Amino acid sequence: MSKFNRAVRGTTRTLTYEGGAARTRSAKDDLVLLAVVNMTGEQTFYEQAGDRDDRFSGLVRTVAVQDRDAEWTAGFIGWLRGAAQMRSASLVAAAEAVAARLAAGLHGGNRRLIDAACLRADEPGELLAYWRGRYGRTVPQPVKRGLADAVRRLYTERALLKYDTDSHAYRFADVLELTHPAPDPAKAWQGDLFRHALDRRHHREQPAPESLPTLRARAALLELPADGRRALLGRPDAARTLRAAGMTWEALAGWLQGPMDAGAWAAVVPSMGYMALLRNLRNLDEAGVPDDLAQAVADRLADPAEVARSRQFPYRFLSAYRAAPSLRWGHALEKALTAATANIPALPGRTLVLVDTSASMGGTVSARSVIRHVDVGALFGAALAHRGCAVDLVGYASGHFRHPLTAGGSVLRDTEAFCARIGEVGHGTETVAALRAAYDGHDRVVIVSDMQTFADRRSGWNVPASEAVPATVPMFGVNTTGYAAASIDTGKPLRYEIGGFSDKLFTMIGLLSETGQARRPWEEPA
Repeated sequence: MSKFNRAVRGTTRTLTYEGGAARTRSAKDDLVLLAVVNMTGEQTFYEQAGDRDDRFSGLVRTVAVQDRDAEWTAGFIGWLRGAAQMRSASLVAAAEAVAARLAAGLHGGNRRLIDAACLRADEPGELLAYWRGRYGRTVPQPVKRGLADAVRRLYTERALLKYDTDSHAYRFADVLELTHPAPDPAKAWQGDLFRHALDRRHHREQPAPESLPTLRARAALLELPADGRRALLGRPDAARTLRAAGMTWEALAGWLQGPMDAGAWAAVVPSMGYMALLRNLRNLDEAGVPDDLAQAVADRLADPAEVARSRQFPYRFLSAYRAAPSLRWGHALEKALTAATANIPALPGRTLVLVDTSASMGGTVSARSVIRHVDVGALFGAALAHRGCAVDLVGYASGHFRHPLTAGGSVLRDTEAFCARIGEVGHGTETVAALRAAYDGHDRVVIVSDMQTFADRRSGWNVPASEAVPATVPMFGVNTTGYAAASIDTGKPLRYEIGGFSDKLFTMIGLLSETGQARRPWEEPA
């Protein structure tokens, strides 16, 4: 999810890691920009994982104490977990904010900060694990009550089957015993679910009660002898049976005690979620699933309603495109990407998009991803051009290159063609020189970079990149990494900094282009 930093006065001069002129931000601006690109525990090109996490925690604690009534912080954490989809960052933010507020004697509003960070049923346990790892076994009442609120919302039969496993240090029962949440009165079955979670944690083997049909269906499947399980997959009702038992593809693979062949995938695909399908295209190909099943999967992937509900980062479609061996997914993924970026505004006039292809942009967005920061930039530029905007796409490092885009072509293929040119102009980050060479009366400039520019060696003087084009031309820095110093001076008019990886990058550029409004999504209009 993208986020722009409010244009603030009083930014401080400093230098980037590469010695280019830069500015620092206010604590709130720095926190928001870092939060939307911080995968937590991840090392970046210029910053060690521990240092980066400490900087994030320090910013959270500073802002949380400044926010006396916790209104801004609650909105920020809820937005970070929901719209921005940053799981780990939101859990850390909630815990650190509450710890700092309690230490400062601020006791109001803390419970809701904990609840706001939890949107998936494994997250109360993760937040509890983080708290105890960071602050010891004593858990304050606001944390307990916030976790209890989340438990009542999130604990279901399917959640228990999926997330209450031995791989988690804190199981559902551990959270229940700490928080003692009363079941939601609107969910008559929830008390039985809580008791069943406690029984299974303490090895008190009891059959699930009638009020928990999904757990009973799963137990019935587990009782089938191993040598008869594949036979079930050939029955006409196999897909319905697996769905009724809350069987994920991972659980099915373990239950079969053997490879996931085409028949297994055919039975479980109807109950798989969108992201699970997107991540398993290679497995479907390698299992040899027939074309009719592949077409059904492709139809789901390309369905705009499914895309909207899934809220995938656009770069995930590029990742799936690269991973799939077969060509049969390409058109569906292109349509899905088009749907995911449907909110790209029709920007008037001409737009210059500069994508940093330097060495530091070659790092992946997380340790588990194969998508690099430079891939995000290339995808952004190609998608903007294919929206019908007049875009000049330029890659730059120690030098620069103009990259032609194919009219009526594919965003995914154009992205790949751009990425094939990485390294063509060296590996430095000479943003100012690239701007001066490429700017030609454009109506706006977009720079996708980690903003760690070199000093402009050609001119012999060191200025921020934001001063390399006329002050009347809007400049948007899309910051993919969130370092503390950046070469965009947001204290100046028409200079904006956006962070993140989602389709909302386009929304923010459109909003700022039209209105110059600098308001965060959870903030009330002035």
